Amino acid sequence: MLTSVDRLLFVRGVPIFKELRDDFLVRLASIMDELSFPADYSIFTEGQEGRSLYIVVSGKVRVHLNEKNLAELDEGTCFGEMSLFDAEPRSASVSTLEPCDCLVLTQQQLYEAIDETPGIAVNIIRLLSRRIRELNRELNAAKQDIPVSKTHSESPEPVLAAPNSELMFSPLSSNGSDVPVSNNPAHSPDDNYFRNGSPFGAQLRR
Repeated sequence: MLTSVDRLLFVRGVPIFKELRDDFLVRLASIMDELSFPADYSIFTEGQEGRSLYIVVSGKVRVHLNEKNLAELDEGTCFGEMSLFDAEPRSASVSTLEPCDCLVLTQQQLYEAIDETPGIAVNIIRLLSRRIRELNRELNAAKQDIPVSKTHSESPEPVLAAPNSELMFSPLSSNGSDVPVSNNPAHSPDDNYFRNGSPFGAQLRR
């Protein structure tokens, strides 16, 4: 079981939380669940709705589309962070390559924390807004470098784009959806999590 300090260090490395005040981080770290998964376990699959963020504490997972591997993530990485704010289908599947421990923050847990401490939401909104502005600048700069045939001169139009978090993995050491599910596709991730108290095949650790 992780100590309070360990939890704080892991949570601080999540990109959308890295600039939160320590008291906010402590609040989030204290409510996260610690889950253990066996090897070759499907945490979630492409197309499923998810509402949780995962932080890999130990072990290794793979991100894949069917059998095509997209990435391998180990200790100090997180995935699914944007699912805390929407319920979009997963764009890829994640499965364990070896026994794995994760910290999990659900959308419901985050919303309850925001109800108690609204400043958490304000800080997250600021960070997401800055991330979108930076992406807009990059896209506009790239647009200026691409030759386009035009009948008259016109300046590039601003492009608003939001990052797709499903494949945005960030090491916790950098500065820079998902609750475990049954292999039965009839179950949604959130049904598994809230109906059974803990995901199929996963052990809940406090």
